[in-house]
Amino acid sequence: MLRITELRLPLNHAEDALRPAIVQRLGVSDADLRAFTVFKRSYDARKKSAIVLTYTVDCELSSASLEADLLQRFAADSHIKPTPDTDYHFVAQAPAGFYGEASPPPRPLVIGFGPCGIFAALILAQMGLRPIVLERGKDVRQRTKDTWGLWRQGELDPESNVQFGEGGAGTFSDGKLWSQISDPRFLTRKVLTEFVKAGAPEEILYVNKPHIGTFRLVSMVIKMRAEIEALGGEIRFEQKVSDVLIEDGPDGQHIRGVTLASGEQIASNQVVLALGHSARDTFTMLHQRGVYMEAKPFSIGYRIEHPQSIIDAARFGASAGHPILGAADYKLVHHAKNGRSVYSFCMCPGGTVVAATSEPNRVVTNGMSQYSRNERNANAGIVVGINPQDYRQDGKADGPVNPLDGMAFQRIWESRAYELGEGGYKAPGALVGDFIKRQRSKVFGNVEPSYKPGVTLTDLQQKGNGSLPDYALEAIREALPAFERQIKGFSMADAVLTGVETRTSSPLRITRGRDYQSLNVKGLYPAGEGAGYAGGIMSAGVDGIEVAEALGAAMLQPS
Repeated sequence: MLRITELRLPLNHAEDALRPAIVQRLGVSDADLRAFTVFKRSYDARKKSAIVLTYTVDCELSSASLEADLLQRFAADSHIKPTPDTDYHFVAQAPAGFYGEASPPPRPLVIGFGPCGIFAALILAQMGLRPIVLERGKDVRQRTKDTWGLWRQGELDPESNVQFGEGGAGTFSDGKLWSQISDPRFLTRKVLTEFVKAGAPEEILYVNKPHIGTFRLVSMVIKMRAEIEALGGEIRFEQKVSDVLIEDGPDGQHIRGVTLASGEQIASNQVVLALGHSARDTFTMLHQRGVYMEAKPFSIGYRIEHPQSIIDAARFGASAGHPILGAADYKLVHHAKNGRSVYSFCMCPGGTVVAATSEPNRVVTNGMSQYSRNERNANAGIVVGINPQDYRQDGKADGPVNPLDGMAFQRIWESRAYELGEGGYKAPGALVGDFIKRQRSKVFGNVEPSYKPGVTLTDLQQKGNGSLPDYALEAIREALPAFERQIKGFSMADAVLTGVETRTSSPLRITRGRDYQSLNVKGLYPAGEGAGYAGGIMSAGVDGIEVAEALGAAMLQPS
C-alpha cells in the first residue's frame, strides 16, 4: 500500500471529494484505486477565512507493479511513500504452561492502575505473564462516587479521589489521546486500538487530537480490567504498598517483593512502579529505602476560564461551531521579562475546573471535559515553569536538591489555597481584570466559575500572603495581556482565575537506565508520570508498554 500525507481539501468539501483528490494526486485512473482508508485527519486554521482539512490516506492499488511504478515516479516526493507497518508486535511470549511448572517464577507486580499501570498490566497479560496489580484506591465506579462527594459535599477520601483509584488521574480529565512524544514503533496506535476495543469511538484512530472524556473512560477502564483478568492477571483494589523488600546481592540490590499496609507481603522479582504523580507517601518510603531519585522541574499556576464561544470565534472565525472542528482549543507560551516561561497547560474545551486534591486541608485544581465538550466555559492551566533550585528547602545556594523538596513546596501553596478559599475545599479566585490591576475581586461578572465545591473571590496577590511565589505572580500578570494578542478576548476583565494548579507533573524522577530498571535496584521498573517519564494518558500508556516489554524480555529471555 501507498501512504499519501498532506493531502489538503477545503473544510466544507463534498463527502465524496477525497477519492478524486487521491486519484489526481497519484495521477492514476479511478479504476486503479482499489480502496483507501483515512489514517489521520487534521485541520489548518491559521487562516480563519480558509480553514483546510489535511489528510493522511493509505491507498490500495490495482496491482503491485503499479505501486512500484508510483514509488519510483514519486521517489523524491516526501509525501508519497510505502505505508509503514503500524501493527503491534510482541517482543516475547510466555510458553504454554509457563506458570504450571513445578517451581514457577514469582508473578510480576504492577503498583498503580492508571494509564501506565493499565497498559503495563495489559501487555504483561497478553504476553502470558499474569501480573498482579496493586491499586491503593477503589474501583472506578466507587471512586467516581467518592470524587463527586468532594465536589458536591466537600468531603475528601484521601485514598479515593481524582488522583487515586482505578483509571488514575486521567479518568477525570479531558481524556486527551494525543502526544508529542517520538513514536517510531507506532505504540500510540496500540494504545488507541486497545481503547477502541474497550468501547472508544473508532474516530480516535484518525482524528487530530482525539479525546474521549470522563464518562466514556470509566466504562473503557472496566472493560480493560476484564481483559487483563481474563488473561490470568489479577487486580486488587485498596491495596496500598507501604514498603518494598530489597535484598543485597553480590551484583547490587534486587527487589524481592512488597509489603502492603495490611502487613501482607507479596514476593516478586519484577515490580513496576506506576504510581502517578501524587503518591507522596510512597515517594517518601522509596527515598527512605534508598531507591535512587532526583528532583526535577515542574510548573505551578492557576486555571483560567473563558466563555467557549470567545475561544471558538478567535480560533475559527466564521467557521466556529463547525461539527468537524468542534470546540476550539489553544496552546500559548510567553517568555516573561523576569526570565520565567508562562504557558497554557491541559486545555479543556467546553469543560469544567475540578477539585483534584488528595490530601486534607489542601486545594488543587485540574481541568476535565466530557466527550461532547459542550459546557459553557473553556478552561486551561496558566502555569509558570520552576526548577529545583526554586523549591529547595535547605536554604543552600547550590548542590543537589532533596528529591522530596518539590512535594514540600507544592504543599505550601496547596495549604495556602485552602486558607485563601476559606475552607471546605473552596478554591481562591480572582477576575483577570482585577488580577492584572493587583486588586481584590468582589463579584463575578459574565463568566461563572465551574469549580466545585465553590470559588471564593479574593486578592490572589496579597502582600505576604500571596497564592503563588512573587516571581510566578509577576510572570502571569505580564503573560495575560500578551496572550490577548494571540486570542482576542483572552484577557477579558470577567475571565476567572482559580487556584492553585500544582500537580502539572511529578516533582521528582525515579531514575532508570536503558533497561528501564532503577539505577540501583534491579527488578524495579519506574514508569509513567509518577516516575517522571510521562505526561498525559498517551505518553503514560506508551511508557507502560515499553516498561512491560523490558520486564517481559528480562523474564522470558534472560541474558
